[in-house]
Parts: sequence; C-alpha cells; structure tokens
Amino acid sequence: MVARIYKPSKSAMQSGMGQSKKWVLELEHDMSKSIEPLMGWTGSSDTKSQVQLNFQTKEEAILYAKRNSIVFTVLNHNSREHIIRENGYGDNFSFNKKIPWTH
Repeated sequence: MVARIYKPSKSAMQSGMGQSKKWVLELEHDMSKSIEPLMGWTGSSDTKSQVQLNFQTKEEAILYAKRNSIVFTVLNHNSREHIIRENGYGDNFSFNKKIPWTH
C-alpha cells in the first residue's frame, strides 16, 4: 500500500483558493479498474482507493503515514500568488473613495 501526500490545486470552477489549503493523504490503487458490462461504468472492488485523509500541514500527514507504516511519496505543489491590483474592482466599494461611483 503506497500513499501520495499532496496539496490539491484550486478547482478551475472557482477563482479563490478555498479547497487548496489542506494537505491530502491518498492511497493509490492496488487493483486495476474494470468496466461494468451493462452500463459501461468504471469500477473497482478496492475500497482503499476511495480514502482521502485531510491534514492541516505536510508534517502531520507524514507523521500519520510513518505511525501507521504506510509507504508514501510527497508531491510538492506550485504555490500561486494572489493577484491584487491597485485600483481594481474592489476599490469601487471602498469607504474612502474620493469620487462617487455611478453609471
């Protein structure tokens, strides 16, 4: 049983970084997946592949894996810097705006 420890990237459907703050320990698949003949769905009888554990820090995830004798690999993430523009959209609603914003 091998685990991957990684920090998930943000979803393409969101602009914020909401679900990408925690570290995830995910067990890799031991068995190959099979295609169900009637509906064509992909499935597996390996229930361990459905397990994802969330941790606040990378060190907590590594400590958990070592404590439970789980072989793991750590995938480093590319951090993204927040883009905050001067005079951006949020400045339209600022309390100290000099000129009133109207259409």
